[in-house]
Amino acid sequence: MTDAAKTQLQQTLLAAAVGDEQAWRTIVDLYAARVFALLRAQWPDDELAEEITQSTFCTVASKLADYTELGRFEAWLFRIAMNRLRDEMRRRKRQAINMESDALATLPGSGMERDQPDRPDEEQIVALRRAMAKLSESDRHIIHLRHHGGLSFRQIADVLGEPLGTVLARQHRALQKLADLMEPSPAAPSEPKEQSDRKRPQ
Repeated sequence: MTDAAKTQLQQTLLAAAVGDEQAWRTIVDLYAARVFALLRAQWPDDELAEEITQSTFCTVASKLADYTELGRFEAWLFRIAMNRLRDEMRRRKRQAINMESDALATLPGSGMERDQPDRPDEEQIVALRRAMAKLSESDRHIIHLRHHGGLSFRQIADVLGEPLGTVLARQHRALQKLADLMEPSPAAPSEPKEQSDRKRPQ
């Protein structure tokens, strides 16, 4: 984010904090789709993702007057969304691991990046879902925050409360694990053909 954009965001947040409805709509327009995409990537339910998105912005609205912008608004916003999602996951006692094909196609190492001309087939989608399910929850969180939330690594570090270097290393390891899991198993070596001049048994 440029310095001008940061200044504009700070002014918008200050205006929204004192009840400026246009400023609040600007904040929602800027971030609602990204929050929804992050939640939807981890929980395959549009209605629930929308509900948690709305809950997230309700929380932001209630706390905005006490919030001091230090260049970390996005990290603060996404942390609230992740906490809301974790609360719901614990309440329902299940993990959210499935992702839609459009979301899956954005992940490096998936073999289904968007710059490929053909859409991924169902077999690829299933394979990537299985690979994602084999990653740890913390690895999945980093991938979702980076590739669906669109956060920078420094913002992810703020969300997770970890050093930047740790986040960078974990992101690299997570994508490497994903790529390894997506790698097709090597084919079994074929039996050597008999030499043409070898006599077959009678």
